[in-house]
Amino acid sequence: MATRKTFIKPDNIEISYLEWNQDKTPLLLLHGMADHGLVWGKLGDYLQENYHIIAPDLRGHGNSSKPEKGYFTEDIVKDLEALVNHLGWTKFHILAHSWSAKFVPIWATKKPDIFQSMILVDPFYINKLPNWIQITFPLLYQVLPFLKMTGDFPSYEFAENLAKTLKQYQGWSDFQQEVFKYSIQQNDNDIWSSKFAIQARDEIFTDVMLKAGLTEKLTIPTLFIQPEKGLNRSNFQIQPFKDYLPNLTIKKVPSNHWAFLVEPQPFNKVIKEFLQQH
Repeated sequence: MATRKTFIKPDNIEISYLEWNQDKTPLLLLHGMADHGLVWGKLGDYLQENYHIIAPDLRGHGNSSKPEKGYFTEDIVKDLEALVNHLGWTKFHILAHSWSAKFVPIWATKKPDIFQSMILVDPFYINKLPNWIQITFPLLYQVLPFLKMTGDFPSYEFAENLAKTLKQYQGWSDFQQEVFKYSIQQNDNDIWSSKFAIQARDEIFTDVMLKAGLTEKLTIPTLFIQPEKGLNRSNFQIQPFKDYLPNLTIKKVPSNHWAFLVEPQPFNKVIKEFLQQH
């Protein structure tokens, strides 16, 4: 069973996180853009007997602070370094999804010795995209499924019905419903809103699109999770990981970009097997 806690940095940024603490081996779980730490609920419960697990809501997400600016890779990494220092961790396993799976290799390039292993779950496009791509951002904000749950909703029922149409909630299990409920809140004016901050969306999108995630070789043992219906289906998307990660293992799992929400059992099994090897 996870416990929700809050860590307050010296700059008053609050990081809300889930903690499973049944063993001493540290494991940090990082969600993707517009999600939150609770998406790892099934995985945390599955692994809790063998790991000390932390799943934070990254700044701008969930119950963590939402400053007006400061959502670039260096800002997120500073939060995470403060958190792991607070926990007393000097070396840990790390698992990251989508956007997080793009900035984690950047972090690892700067401090490779703190990572015991990396698990990259269907990373967002790892290479740098051309600057002109920014003109497409307004359109992408409207069509990408993980951003359709941002902003305000006229009612809880409206938000729920919208969620049921999205890939991350395919199946609408009890677990997915719990994840959805945590993702929205009712404001003082009775309007329901996403807990994901619009200002976070804008800076993260700029950062993730215009920065390369892999720029030099990393010898950290790394697992690449490739969902059958995920983002990374072509050889050209996978090749950079093969080029820069000599200790790479690639595993396919059923389902889509959110395999850990839609079909968590096979996903969790693959994660456990890799961690046991490292």
